[in-house]
Amino acid sequence: MTAQNKVKILIVDDEAEARETIGDFLAEADFGVETTDSGLKALDILKKSSFDIIISDLFMPEMNGIALIKEIKKQGIDTPIIAITGIGTIENAVESMKAGASDFITKPFNISQISLIVEKTLETKKLKQLASESEFYKKLSNSDDLTGLANYRYFKEILQQEIDRAERYNRTLSLMMLDIDNFKSCNDTFGHPVGDLMLKQIASQIKKNTRGIDIVARYGGEEFTVILPETPVEEALVVAERIRDSIDKFVFETEDGEKITHFTITIGLSSFPDKVKSLKELIETADSALYKGKNSGKNCVVLYSD
Repeated sequence: MTAQNKVKILIVDDEAEARETIGDFLAEADFGVETTDSGLKALDILKKSSFDIIISDLFMPEMNGIALIKEIKKQGIDTPIIAITGIGTIENAVESMKAGASDFITKPFNISQISLIVEKTLETKKLKQLASESEFYKKLSNSDDLTGLANYRYFKEILQQEIDRAERYNRTLSLMMLDIDNFKSCNDTFGHPVGDLMLKQIASQIKKNTRGIDIVARYGGEEFTVILPETPVEEALVVAERIRDSIDKFVFETEDGEKITHFTITIGLSSFPDKVKSLKELIETADSALYKGKNSGKNCVVLYSD
């Protein structure tokens, strides 16, 4: 293990003998070790350097270990903390865990215990990091790169789940298909970078005018979709009209503050199980209503009708 890749551990204890005992053992085990004799000094060190583990005594002058743990957590430092306590004061170790410590070791020191707790703490940290990365990449794979909305793949997945749920509990589900009117002229006139900016602003307006339970997705190109769980068409029409009106009134600008000719949007609406019986039919009927609106002059909301 190179010095650059060493696991770094900060030891905080006002007793020199305790610092040396733990520090020497961890250094021999090839960890990078830094020590200090107070909680206040530890906080100064943490402003300049990061560590993989902090090991802190609970009984120190000026700032005790519990106060140090709370302050570290308050500052948003996510480093795992191992508390040091005496065998006869385990209740203090419990208090430290409540404050945010991940584990504790006891005095007099048992080298095997220290080794076990450090290894366990590092393993837990690694597992949390892997879980966090997995969640990040999962979210990334479900998002549209440009707008940050759900992408087409995730939209299809969620729509099927919502259809299954609506069917199971005998609920209504509505779906909007939205298309920006005459969007090609924006790209032709101002170029694709400005067109991308307009897509972001329109995506933001759609999101802003939907509810927390609604799922907004970019369907592709200048087309968007909104899933409205447990929503009959009467309520969905109100949401759709609110979106259409907000975009019609919104002042679009380039990053330089140049105003763009205002955009409008056409929305097609269908519902399950009132109008259709499957995911495929729900998308097709909402799309059919959308293109009926396009052919009827655009900038309107159209409900699918048999």
